[in-house]
Amino acid sequence: MKITFMGAGSTVFARNVIGDCMCTEALRDSVFALYDIDGERLKESETILKAMQKTKGGYGKIECYLGVENRKDALRGANFVVNAIQVGLYDPCTIIDFEVPKKFGLRQTIGDTLGIGGIMRALRTIPVMADFAADMEEVCPDAYFLNYTNPMAMLSGYMQRYTGVKTVGLCHSVQTCSSDLFNQLGMEDKLEGRKELIAGINHMAWLLEIKDKNGVDLYPEIKSKIDEKIADPEFTNKVRLEYIKHFGYYCTESSEHNAEYNMFYIKSKYPELIEKYNIPLDEYPRRCIHQISSWKKEYAQMLETGVKEHNRSNEYASRIMESLVTGDPYQIGGNVLNTGLITNLPAEACVEVPCLVNGYGIHPCYVGNLPVQCAAMNMTNINVQLLTIEAAKTLKKEHIYQAAMLDPHTGSELDIDTIKAMVDALIEAHGDYLPAYH
Repeated sequence: MKITFMGAGSTVFARNVIGDCMCTEALRDSVFALYDIDGERLKESETILKAMQKTKGGYGKIECYLGVENRKDALRGANFVVNAIQVGLYDPCTIIDFEVPKKFGLRQTIGDTLGIGGIMRALRTIPVMADFAADMEEVCPDAYFLNYTNPMAMLSGYMQRYTGVKTVGLCHSVQTCSSDLFNQLGMEDKLEGRKELIAGINHMAWLLEIKDKNGVDLYPEIKSKIDEKIADPEFTNKVRLEYIKHFGYYCTESSEHNAEYNMFYIKSKYPELIEKYNIPLDEYPRRCIHQISSWKKEYAQMLETGVKEHNRSNEYASRIMESLVTGDPYQIGGNVLNTGLITNLPAEACVEVPCLVNGYGIHPCYVGNLPVQCAAMNMTNINVQLLTIEAAKTLKKEHIYQAAMLDPHTGSELDIDTIKAMVDALIEAHGDYLPAYH
């Protein structure tokens, strides 16, 4: 069996996913093909993973493939392809995504999923993933493509609609959604045996049902605790609790993410909201700087003291592969095309729903209608996702303008002429990282 990791220079994530595979009897004898376009980062991943391989018994084989000219060989014969690329990295592209909009009066928190940052990230990533898809259709047509790269719904949705590659988008937020909520509200005693239903779109999937092991609805208890938390000046997860208060349901991704997915919280006209809701503007650039610095220190320490013991994480990737190989069923929250799964969202949308995995494939589960207010919130994001995909497919600049105009946060802060000028400035600043639009 062959497992190919695209963007293996994302060393910490590659270590977690491939380390999980090395912990799994059904996967540990695989060929692990590491692909990246950055030789230094690829070498770091190879060093760490080969050291980890020894601690796990020496099973399997690690191969490295550097540069576009070796991409087909990295993919050739793969059974599974894990995608974790970041086109343009922190420097220069993430810096551009934040600094250019600031000049036009638009502030962001994370900028990797929606908003102008998410739009630009998708537009520079989709062409690369389209090339991956063309290679996969030629050299590993039956492989599963497990996408971890953001913006999840835009990238996975493009692959699902316009390529023949078997694609599922995977996020970390579904499996930790209710446990994080319970820990924050002091309801840890309800964690064991809980039953839940989560569905919607990536980073805004809704905790539609949450029951204890006896089938008792836990939402009344949750709702009784949220006002106290929202009033706490030190508490940082306020936006998601506000969702419960005003829309009735909790959602999967963090408050710093969701603060920029709507028109309510980041408003230059009301700067006091930033402090009231503890919204961390420019959070993603700070994280990038911290992660780059932390990784250099961690890598130097590992070279000196050896690789830490790796225990299998709660990431979905290895468990999906194991289930497909062994036939043992496993349930995930997956990002898939909406083939009648959520009946009040568009068929073209990429939705996040429960999926059953077994030896016959990945099987998305029917959900039906979302609560109307939840579907409406999702649609404000889906509008942007679909128009961004349309821009990537047609190369028409007008669709980039429209995506930005219909983005909830951008449209609530800027007028149309300013939005168009900002888009033009971003396209110019990104240069060759983007295709030519007309």
